[in-house]
Amino acid sequence: MGLGWRGAAGTLRIRTEGSWYLLVTLLLLCAFWEAHAQTDDEKSVYFWETGPWGRCMGSDCGPGGSQSRAVWCAHVDGWTTLHTNCDQGQRPSNQRNCFRVCDWHKDLYDWQLGAWNVCVPVSARTLWASRPFTCSGAEEGIQTREVGCILKSEESPAEDSICEYFEPKPRLEQACLIPCPQDCVASEYSSWTPCSKTCGTGLKTRVRSVLVPPLFGGSLCPNLTEFKSCKPGPCTGPEGMYSLRIGPWNPCVLPVIRTERQVKRRKGKDQGVRERAGVKDPETRELIQKKRTRNRLNRQESPFWDIQVGYQTRDVTCIHRNGSIGARNLCTMRDLPLTVQSCVLPKDCQLTDWIQWGPCSKTCLDPESPIGNRTRSRQVVQFPVGEGAECTPLEELESCEPLGESVPPCATYTWRSTEWSDCRVDSLLSQQDRRRGNLTGLCGGGLQTREVYCVQANAELLKYLNDLKEKEKAGQTQRQQKPSVPPLLSVTFQITASLPVENKLCEGPIPNRSQLCQIPCPIDCEVSPWGAWGPCTFENCDDQAGKKGFKLRKRQITNEPTGGPGNCPHLVEAVPCDEPSCYDWKLTGLDPCVPEEDNQCGPGTQIPQVQCVNSTGAEVDRKLCTSSPAPEPVACEVPCSRDCVLSDWTPWTSCSQTCSSKTIEGKQMRTRSILAYNAGEGGGACPNSSSLQEVRNCNEHACTVYHWQTGPWGPCTEDPSASTLNTSTAVGASGGGGPCSTGMQTRKVICVRVNVGQVPPKKCPDSPRPTTVRPCQLPCKKDCIMTPFSNWTLCPFTCDADGNAVKTKQTRKRLIIQQPSNGGQDCPEVLEEENDCEVPKICPGFRWKSHKWRKCQLVPWFLRQERPGAQETCGPGLQTRAVSCRQLDGTQADINECLKFAKAMPSITQHCQLPCQDDCQLTNWSKFSSCTADCVGVRTRKRALIGRSKKKDKCKNTQMYPLSETQYCPCDKYNAQPVGNWSDCILPEGGRVDSLLGMKVQGDIKECGQGYRYQAMVCYDQDNRLVQTLRCNSHGYIEEACIIPCPSDCKLSEWSNWSRCSKSCGSGVKVRSKWLREKPYNGGRPCPKLDHINQAQVYEVVPCQSDCNQYVWVAEPWSVWKVSNVDLKENCGEGVQTRKVRCMLNTIDGPSESVEDYLCDPEEMPLGARESRLPCPEDCVLNDWGSWSRCSLPCTRTNSRVRMAYTLRSPSVGRECPDTSDNEPCGLNLNCFNYFYNITDWSTCQLSPNAVCGSGIKTRMLDCVRSDGKSVNMKFCEELNLEKKWQMNISCVVECPVNCQLSEWSAWSACSQTCGLEGKMWRQRAVVQASQGDGRPCPPQMEQWKPCPVRPCYRWQYSPWSECRVENVVCGHGTRYRNLTCYVSDGSREGEGSLVDEELCNSLKLAVDGDTEILLKEACTLPCPGECYLLEWSDWSSCVSICAKGAGVDFGSVQVRSRAVLAQEPENLQLCPDQAWESQPCTGGQCYEYKWFSGGRQNSTRPSIWCQRSDGLNVTGGCPPMNPPVDNSSCDPLCLMPKSFCSEAAVCVCEEGFTEVLSPVGQLDQCAPIPILEIPTAGDKKGDVKTSRAINPTLPSTLQPGRSGRTWYLQPYGPDGKLKMWVYGVAAGAFVLLIFIVSMIYLACKKPKRPQRQRQQNNRLKPLTLAYDGDTDM
Repeated sequence: MGLGWRGAAGTLRIRTEGSWYLLVTLLLLCAFWEAHAQTDDEKSVYFWETGPWGRCMGSDCGPGGSQSRAVWCAHVDGWTTLHTNCDQGQRPSNQRNCFRVCDWHKDLYDWQLGAWNVCVPVSARTLWASRPFTCSGAEEGIQTREVGCILKSEESPAEDSICEYFEPKPRLEQACLIPCPQDCVASEYSSWTPCSKTCGTGLKTRVRSVLVPPLFGGSLCPNLTEFKSCKPGPCTGPEGMYSLRIGPWNPCVLPVIRTERQVKRRKGKDQGVRERAGVKDPETRELIQKKRTRNRLNRQESPFWDIQVGYQTRDVTCIHRNGSIGARNLCTMRDLPLTVQSCVLPKDCQLTDWIQWGPCSKTCLDPESPIGNRTRSRQVVQFPVGEGAECTPLEELESCEPLGESVPPCATYTWRSTEWSDCRVDSLLSQQDRRRGNLTGLCGGGLQTREVYCVQANAELLKYLNDLKEKEKAGQTQRQQKPSVPPLLSVTFQITASLPVENKLCEGPIPNRSQLCQIPCPIDCEVSPWGAWGPCTFENCDDQAGKKGFKLRKRQITNEPTGGPGNCPHLVEAVPCDEPSCYDWKLTGLDPCVPEEDNQCGPGTQIPQVQCVNSTGAEVDRKLCTSSPAPEPVACEVPCSRDCVLSDWTPWTSCSQTCSSKTIEGKQMRTRSILAYNAGEGGGACPNSSSLQEVRNCNEHACTVYHWQTGPWGPCTEDPSASTLNTSTAVGASGGGGPCSTGMQTRKVICVRVNVGQVPPKKCPDSPRPTTVRPCQLPCKKDCIMTPFSNWTLCPFTCDADGNAVKTKQTRKRLIIQQPSNGGQDCPEVLEEENDCEVPKICPGFRWKSHKWRKCQLVPWFLRQERPGAQETCGPGLQTRAVSCRQLDGTQADINECLKFAKAMPSITQHCQLPCQDDCQLTNWSKFSSCTADCVGVRTRKRALIGRSKKKDKCKNTQMYPLSETQYCPCDKYNAQPVGNWSDCILPEGGRVDSLLGMKVQGDIKECGQGYRYQAMVCYDQDNRLVQTLRCNSHGYIEEACIIPCPSDCKLSEWSNWSRCSKSCGSGVKVRSKWLREKPYNGGRPCPKLDHINQAQVYEVVPCQSDCNQYVWVAEPWSVWKVSNVDLKENCGEGVQTRKVRCMLNTIDGPSESVEDYLCDPEEMPLGARESRLPCPEDCVLNDWGSWSRCSLPCTRTNSRVRMAYTLRSPSVGRECPDTSDNEPCGLNLNCFNYFYNITDWSTCQLSPNAVCGSGIKTRMLDCVRSDGKSVNMKFCEELNLEKKWQMNISCVVECPVNCQLSEWSAWSACSQTCGLEGKMWRQRAVVQASQGDGRPCPPQMEQWKPCPVRPCYRWQYSPWSECRVENVVCGHGTRYRNLTCYVSDGSREGEGSLVDEELCNSLKLAVDGDTEILLKEACTLPCPGECYLLEWSDWSSCVSICAKGAGVDFGSVQVRSRAVLAQEPENLQLCPDQAWESQPCTGGQCYEYKWFSGGRQNSTRPSIWCQRSDGLNVTGGCPPMNPPVDNSSCDPLCLMPKSFCSEAAVCVCEEGFTEVLSPVGQLDQCAPIPILEIPTAGDKKGDVKTSRAINPTLPSTLQPGRSGRTWYLQPYGPDGKLKMWVYGVAAGAFVLLIFIVSMIYLACKKPKRPQRQRQQNNRLKPLTLAYDGDTDM
């Protein structure tokens, strides 16, 4: 049976024919195997069995341990038997030596990891490695490595178990990616070149370049050159066959010997000089000596350059077109080029050895950034000369960590702050309205500020460690002195402040510089109304002798004020009086009138009921009143039946005045009325109307009221009488405002007469006199605490344009941490100091100084004397000069300083020419003459012939040697124009405004008003080149005034007056409101929540309490009866009485004045008229009904209330009195009521009148409510002792309206571009304090920009390379040149810029596109006629990423350049060199895709099929291979899908093993691999396997060409491209059949199972030892 995989889907292929032969073979093999095994087992059915090795045991660590295991003899059937049954010679060992691992072995052993091997494809390691594989981006692979345990000291291998004891074995393999082969990709061909010859047979050429090099085994690059022959026409004459070819210069060498003639000339010259010098006088000789010394200094040999001038030669040959060399006379001779020239012997750069590494820049321990850097350097011994190797870097940098045990920790920095300033409410008010900032007595919410500064957090610790190190260096040991105490544990009573450092050293958020605070609002004293005047009493009842009397009236404190009752007004007033007494009788009532002599009527007396009371009205023992006579019985009269009857007297009204004077008297009145008239002549007559009213004087004391008046308490001062032992001093200023000792306060107390002023103290009673002294707590003194001065700021070295040092200043400052108070030490005035920096003598800087050129050195004469026309003393040569390093002031400096800080070193050699006698010698050009004006006239420069040249005719040829040059005067015209957008509107600098009262609020900055916005100006010259804006007389900007609108806050009106309480009795509300006057705009402070329904009002509602007895009804006495039927004899019968009822304001002294009737309760209004019957004579007369008794609760109809009357006049005989009592049932809410408390809602948060925000209180009130809902006097609820469970006041907070506070604008940033048009500068600000409450919100603009002044962008740029120059000959080795030119641009990417004078680039570093190695000439080769050669290198291609687009695989980026071959003669094509390419890595490469495209028809130069890159570039290579590789142009569209081809029917179909997946329009979309089921057909006699594949059902089912026999076509794919269900069924059936066959083979070939003892699960446990006890059943 054969098994295999076919296709990408991997469907199992089963070959049915021949399967039985294989099965029979396997069964025979299995039977033979079993028989052989049974033969072996007959020899030995017993074998040794072993258990696992146990744990390594031993007393010592290392290789001395041992481990054991169990060994026993077993039968093949599985049971254990005697040891003797097994072969003893083959018995395994049950014990072995082992390595016992201990913990300390961890430092000795470790895993050694080998390098990862080459990445091997996964497919190569699998069973199905032969299956086709399509690489897409990368192939998955596996790489392995060797891992072993080693002894680290010897690197010798050890057992893996040792290392596994400490760490698991590292992995031995890992996944990797193998990049797919990348074929070479070439560009399109260029156009054909002209024919290489003008006559005869030549070549046309076209070339292309490499875009992507071949990588990872991809196909090689195609030919980069394509040739085709051309024949412009026959040649008329013979072609030139020979050309003079110049070879390259040979290496520079020194001449072997110096000719004797030169030596003699040198000696003779020296002697001549000495002889000539001897002729001069001493002064002249001294001048000459100085000049020689100066020249020697100029020519001094530098130790860094060893310049040796030698010579070099080159060959000149005559070469044939076919490349062969001929005799020189065959070439047409022109001026023979130089074959020998002077040169400088090349010397490589020589450096000293590296010096030792310098110290690590990190000298302390820093957990956050522990790594520092260290450097080492080396010096130049020999600079490179000629073409010697350049110097490698002179400095090297590496990372390092501080080493050693005593490395101190790094300095850490933290924020510190001064103490908070005093809380200021005016700061908040001034934010809202500056006019309110100067109010006094403010309280509530406010602002307080502080300064924030940065300090070194661990300065004390570092100082301690440093001191400790110094002591150790000094040799002091800890035994000789007391141990030091670290500062973190030391205790000190001295307040020290840390040194401020630069704020930029502190990281993390800056603490708040301002915060809200609270000034407690003083509680005003509230007092009750005055009480009634008391009786005239002594000041002191215990001492009554000779003392005057006073009447007193008092009031109570209803709201305790801040600071105690001493801040309240006086509570007692006194009036002097006569006849004082401490105790007196008080009349409480009169007994009924008792007629005299037991009569029934007539005159009688009433016994008064009295109490003995003291001056306060309290009842006392009656004995105390014995000094005063008791009230006498009062005369009265009981009317007889025919007498007039009068009512009882009403109570006395309240006194009309509180005191009496000459013009004012107090009066009281009482009245009575006639209840029944007398019966004619027989009875007592009624009195006249004047007798019905009585008036008496009251409050007869004079209006001289006295009281004690107190002044404010004075300051708390030390009490001299207090013992010093009781005082205590604060440990430090940290005691704050806490009490330090007890002091004393005094105040002034005077006696004041009301409306008069101060009077002698004896006028006022002593008993209520206030105290004048009280103890107080003295606050601690607080001294000023300041930080030390910070370190001086660094002195910057600044130099002007001339290189002179500029004077600068350095500063230092200190801050006040704690302000002095309570008499503490004041702060010094100087908080900032300034100091002049020391001006350096010279500005730091270095420059190269080049010395004079030395004499021009020629090639030795003996080397060039054979050259035709050569002269010994003239010709081309070489000259050198010295270069030294100088400071800016010209003093000598180390050459290494110039290497670091100076510009490029000037050249030290140059070619020179010693003129021969026949040469023309001219002076240098003069300067151009000056122009009278720009753009007018010309300017000239001149030169002249020197010496003999003036007489030579050839030198007078002004065409060859012009003596003057003329040019137009420069025409400098400049044009200025604006560029870019307008900047933000920027306020002028210095816009900070100080708050009122001299207090600076953070962020209080002028943020609106007139500012300026800027637009950059650009200046161009007449050639439209960018120049400095100064040329256009501009400072670089256009300024335009602009306005930043100021924010306008929401404006409300002032509070209205409080409304009247909504209820006249009980709890109501009162309201006040504000009206919106102006809405906010421009980011002003927002309005509070407005009630837009009621015309945008802001309401404040508070509960109020109205005393139910505040207004009372007062009824006057009833009028005289008006009887309707008047009987002349008897005045009685039905009648009417009337009286006036008025609403009056009730006071403690009684009703005082009339008010509007609506203020009184209408339900309580007494009747103003009544109808009744006036008793006739001899009728019974009763008094008016008394008040109703109160119904008992609960209110039920079974209860009743009663009112009573009594008889004033008894009736005559035969007549009766009516009932003297009246009953009425109690009805709920009719005459009986329940009472309960009602609690009001909370008021709005109420602040003190002087507060704008902060802490306040919410209040609510209790109301006594009757069961019918009416509010009544609180006494009704209080009489019932109802529970009051509510809290009436709670604290609340009104959020303070804090405006947003911003930091100051930062300094302007550096320009975003150093030059050009688009540079911008930015500045930022931050939110220091976010707005709170209804404060002004933060503006949205947190940063501003303005354009930078436009500066031209200058840059060095190479000119194009010149043509290869070969001296006076046709071909060979030459040189090509290019210049370094200065270009200017505007910084934009459009355009390369314009050429300008090189002087403008002199300030730039000499570099082109960042490359500092300037190359202005290079060797080149000019091909000879007929020669085949390589073109110059192409430009570097664009950076290309080696990737698979969409697969996320990237193997880096690369760019490439190439050299194509160019031939001139068809005969020389075989001699052409190989084309070349080179690549280099790059960054940021683009990932491309490559696809086949088709198009183009006849008469088109483009092929019908081509490969195109995803950026639209047509390329060669990169596209997937096409099968078949023939032009399938018969199909339209072309068959470009992989595995597709064009059929004979001009339809795109798929290759064998792939099925067509069609697009919705019926065109081929892709070729999908299909599983293939190969079935032998009936016509196949030999059982050949035919390949079945699915075909397009749309095609005719004819036999395809090349396919014979009958084939079954099974289509496994459905129309959607997915596998059909029957494919899965076939696969499952094949799998089950395979499992069945394998199982049968296994059962047939199975050997008898050997017995297995149960293994121990833990192989570290010691194995069990088996003992045989003689039992044969074992």
